[in-house]
This record gives sequence, C-alpha cells and structure tokens, in this order.
Amino acid sequence: MNIDLSGKVALVTGSTEGIGLAIAQALRNAGADVVINGRTRSKVDAAIARLGGIVRGHAADLSTAEGCHVLIEAEPEPDIVVSNLGIFQPLDFFETDDAIWERHWQINVMAGMRLARAYLPKMAEKAWGRFVFLGSESAFNIPAEMIHYGVSKTADVALARGLAKRMAGTGVTVNSVLPGPTFTEGASAMLKDRITEGKTFEEVGIDFVKTHRPTSIIQRPATVEEVANMVVYAASKQASATTGAALRVDGGVVDFIV
Repeated sequence: MNIDLSGKVALVTGSTEGIGLAIAQALRNAGADVVINGRTRSKVDAAIARLGGIVRGHAADLSTAEGCHVLIEAEPEPDIVVSNLGIFQPLDFFETDDAIWERHWQINVMAGMRLARAYLPKMAEKAWGRFVFLGSESAFNIPAEMIHYGVSKTADVALARGLAKRMAGTGVTVNSVLPGPTFTEGASAMLKDRITEGKTFEEVGIDFVKTHRPTSIIQRPATVEEVANMVVYAASKQASATTGAALRVDGGVVDFIV
C-alpha cells in the first residue's frame, strides 16, 4: 500500500514529543504538510528542529477553550486532524480530587471535542477529511490505578463513534486509535523508580507489561512508530471505508476478538 498524503494539511496536537511527534514525522514522510502543537514556543521550536525544520508549529494550551481558539485561528482548515494531546497520572481513586478529574477531562476530552466542532464542518464542505482521536486500551480495560484516565479515554472512543455517525455521507471519517503501553517519555517518567542499575528502560517496560498487562500478546510495549503507522492509515485516502472504528495498537492487551 502506497499512502500518499501530498497536498493535505495535517494538524497533530500534543506533538512535541512521544507518540505525537512520531505521528507528525510519519505523516510528513507520507507527504503531508504537517502542523505540530505544544504548550510552549520553546518546546514547539525544539520539536520542529528534531523534525528537520520541515514542519510548522503553534504554541497553544489546548486545556482551555481560549487555547483551542488560538490554534483554530492559526490553522483554520486542516484536512487531517489528530487529537493526540493527553495526560495520565497514576493515582488511587480515593485520592483523586475534583481538580485532577477536571484536568483530565479538559485535556483528554474537551480539547479534541472543541477542535472537532470547529474543523469537521469545514471538512464536510470540502467533502473530504480525516479526524483521529488518540484513545487507549485503558478505554476498554479501565486501570484500577488511574480510573480517571480510563474514563476520559472511554469518552474519547465514544465521541469518535458518535461523530463518525454525525458525519455520515460527507466524505469525512472519524476514528479512534488505541495504543497500549508504549515506549514514550511519559512512560519513562512513570517507570523511573523501577529503572535500576543494570536494567534499561526497555527491560523495565517489558517487565511492566508482563506484570501489569499480562494479556499482552506481544509481551512488550509498542514503539511510537508502530502507533504512528496506524494513525497514518486512518488518515489516508485508502481508509475511506474505515470510520467509527476503535483501531487497537495495544499488542493484544484487550482480551476480546472484536
């Protein structure tokens, strides 16, 4: 399959590192004109440099309606939007206060919703568009150690499904992509206390999967590139019959057959 996104503008939120940066790189490799986003200008500029200066970027804090408005004004009509921005914070349910729930909701759900509300009608006018939400296997496999995160990711999957139905017949598709444990900077920070002398991040990541996600079929975290590959497919012209789908890149963690 030769995926060619030449002539398409692709916006990736939360794309200064990790999965978002890998998605930006993969979309650029496929020929798209890529726009990245982060909270600060310094992080955006650093990411642009890491990508060889062949993308452009905007600093905007998408945790607020005002920040979303800044980005929408700067990039009014992308053809492809990847709502990748997200946070996670392991914390017991009974220690998770309203502020933490609200922060996860605003960043993980409302940011993508606001962009979808602004961009999907413009895509429909052009009779073509791709909107991809980054969900998580935690949407189906709610982690007891961060229920608040799992709930927000379930909402992302539901939002994508509902929007796919709303955009029926327009030429616009909406999907969610669900990574499992992945080798990212965020995972490294979460596992830093387990990284001991003589054990690499990769080895600790594999131990984490085998212990805490034992249903994983690949028995390791995914790479950011493996997740990005699925997003590029969902963003492609070839994916015209793929909409309303929850596309899993979880290594088989979620233990059912659909």
